[in-house]
Amino acid sequence: MAKSRLIGDYPVIGIRPTIDGRRGKIKVRESLEEQTMNMAKSAKKLLEENLFYSNGEPVKVIIADTTIGRVAEAAACADKFKKAGVDITLTVTPCWCYGAETMDMDPMTIKAVWGFNGTERPGAVYLASVLATHSQKGLPAFGIYGHEVQDADDTSIPDDVKEKILRFGRAAVAVATMRGKSYLQIGSVTMGIGGSIISPEFFEEYLGMRVESVDEVEIIRRMTEGIYDRAEYKKALQWIKEKCRPDFDKNPEELQKTPAQKEKDWEFTAKMACIIKDLYNGNKRLPKGREEEMVGHNAIVGGFQGQRQWTDFYPNCDFPESILNSSFDWNGAREPYILGTENDTLNATSMLFMKLLTGRAQMFADVRTYWSGDAVKRVTGYEIEGKAKEADGFIHLINSGACCVDACGEVKDENGNPTMKKWWEVTDKDIDTMMNATTWPYADLGYFRGGGYSSRFVTRAEMPATMIRLNLIKGLGPVLQIVEGWTVCLPDEVTDKLWKRTDYTWPCTWFTPRVTGKGAFKSAYDVMNNWGANHGAISYGHIGADLITMCSMLRIPVCMHNVDEDKIYRPSAWNAFGMDKEGQDYRACAAYGPMYKNIK
Repeated sequence: MAKSRLIGDYPVIGIRPTIDGRRGKIKVRESLEEQTMNMAKSAKKLLEENLFYSNGEPVKVIIADTTIGRVAEAAACADKFKKAGVDITLTVTPCWCYGAETMDMDPMTIKAVWGFNGTERPGAVYLASVLATHSQKGLPAFGIYGHEVQDADDTSIPDDVKEKILRFGRAAVAVATMRGKSYLQIGSVTMGIGGSIISPEFFEEYLGMRVESVDEVEIIRRMTEGIYDRAEYKKALQWIKEKCRPDFDKNPEELQKTPAQKEKDWEFTAKMACIIKDLYNGNKRLPKGREEEMVGHNAIVGGFQGQRQWTDFYPNCDFPESILNSSFDWNGAREPYILGTENDTLNATSMLFMKLLTGRAQMFADVRTYWSGDAVKRVTGYEIEGKAKEADGFIHLINSGACCVDACGEVKDENGNPTMKKWWEVTDKDIDTMMNATTWPYADLGYFRGGGYSSRFVTRAEMPATMIRLNLIKGLGPVLQIVEGWTVCLPDEVTDKLWKRTDYTWPCTWFTPRVTGKGAFKSAYDVMNNWGANHGAISYGHIGADLITMCSMLRIPVCMHNVDEDKIYRPSAWNAFGMDKEGQDYRACAAYGPMYKNIK
């Protein structure tokens, strides 16, 4: 797979096989060595075959050199794991062990414990004991206990146990991958949007990241002084000419730019895209003498201000945002960047969460308009059906052409279903399919006086999707909203009538939630009415349960979701904070606080 663009190794998962330390004539420990190590090997195989880093590589998993029966072996394991870069530990055992002596005591690792459900030895008793000790010491750990009793010689992992191990692993790898990386804001506050008012404290204390800032004039400086990769730029521009299909210009004829001016705008935006990549992660191919610019900002996520000062004078950033957020560019399939429109730091971070969990490109959109079934019928004569009818309508997701083109929904999986693929599964044929479904109208000069190009497509597919939003609340901190639902495929003539009531040059996706009949999920209207901001981040697939697990690791409470309660998986200590799941989450997150906060 591709080499990581980021400085620093990916997080390693360490498996800790703990065992009953009693030896002697009956050989208690000796009788359990093979079974205990087999559990560790089975878990290692499961994780390596199913989890991937964001660059597409399988996760790295290591096992302690020996089983862990007493504190000396726990210390030896901790020493090995520290040298190997282990950020995540999974303790496994089929038997009783000495909890406080064998547990992972590192306050910075993300922890889970799997206790084998068997009758020969009390693995479940150790699990309960060590989880209680974790809670007592303020070191939350996830508990894993299978529903069905297994035989002692059964080396298989039951499906319910697999689900928890993989959910824990996916979320933990995502959390640990962010540590030490940067959010790069290019510019600052956009049109007074709260999400673009960056909070260094949030990134530092909750995510373990740093904030980097550069003024937008840095892009102009690099253009003017030739501080960009000329070969990369030439390749990008040629690809744009071949693959980016032009579309209509909606502006009054007397205000439209000439073909020559529009060609210059393409050259400008191609350079922008190349330079933003260099700002994120550096580029050793920059001109000699530009060693300082070669190093980049080690950015895993970022945002571009644009409006208004930039877009009133220069071509907008829609093309760079759209293509960088997609799963490919002129170099073929590659890991999506996360570049937030309008420097919405919270929406960009929401996109980052889901990219790290899924390996897929993420959508950025305005949560623009709720359309009820009655309103759709009044305007178009069309009677909504299917999942949209169940929710009494849908939400229009649309923004200024900055959405990843993967969201067109034209790519199919092996079963012929529309999908947004993991980036390392994207083929050249898929890239052509997505680009053929996308056009690039000239920008609306009412919004963007400096011109530019917007991506334009309509999502003509029903796909499972999850929409989320991080919000910062004074006196509370960060909270996350999660909505699982589907993109909605409307007849083209219906889409056209509704789409033309807003900006017809921007990409168009209709989304409807899975309704529950309660609270914020009684209907699509209630979702819209309870949404916490003007933007949403949208991922392919129903991944709400993974996000809930991830947020518990980050100590970010989930304030709104429609995930089934039996899929909610958080550290066992959360059970001590009351019987209601939502209340538990708020109280536990408040009690433990951000993992990276130095002064508490």
